[in-house]
Amino acid sequence: MSIVRPYGDTTGDGMVQLSFTLPLPHDKRAEGAAIQLANKMGMDPALLVHAKPMGDLTFFVVYGRVNHLVDTEKVQVVERDFPLLSAKEVNAVIKRTLRRRLNVVGACIGTDAHTVGIDAILNLKGIAGEKGLEYYSELSVTNMGAQVSVPDLVETARERKADAVLVSQVVTQRDAHLQNTRAMSAAFREALPAGKRPLLIVGGPRFDELMAADLGVDRIFTRGTTPREVASYLVHALARSRS
Repeated sequence: MSIVRPYGDTTGDGMVQLSFTLPLPHDKRAEGAAIQLANKMGMDPALLVHAKPMGDLTFFVVYGRVNHLVDTEKVQVVERDFPLLSAKEVNAVIKRTLRRRLNVVGACIGTDAHTVGIDAILNLKGIAGEKGLEYYSELSVTNMGAQVSVPDLVETARERKADAVLVSQVVTQRDAHLQNTRAMSAAFREALPAGKRPLLIVGGPRFDELMAADLGVDRIFTRGTTPREVASYLVHALARSRS
């Protein structure tokens, strides 16, 4: 079935749960404003199930019915177009294709100080039972940490002769993650000729995987990405470029 409707209590009932914050102190008028907003977004009826005061703001959770349908055949996504390899297989591909260690530089750029994502991918301990890229014997990993400037990232990538640059962006206020990514890709284009530029890979919870070309990067990874997935992509992309 290609046409689907949201599921709440029973199949196809169209019920959804929505959370948002309004710049209003919590009172009856604020609750009415939340219901009105939900109605204007197509929820009918809309039921207020939670309201939490946060100083001059109020956080709301609304539950209600929508009449929208989704055609799954028209949904656009980025499918994984490379095999998921084991660490042993990744190391073997690097030995066979590069005949040297693959150099990776990672960082959080701009004012972003949230290193949990980049550390989960790069550091030995990894995440969810998977070892990070430092575990791979044929990968040489440089983790620059937090709040790295774009010029410093470019210079380090040049010094380390990076094959790939991994950037994590969690701070998204005013689309800072998009602005920082565009600035980074522009800096690499200016600093290095096309054949000498490393793969540019960004990740974070608020990125749209379909925006890679628009942002000037080779790949976008979102929530749930594992070190194994990143390592598999690296050897796939580099092997493809060399062939």
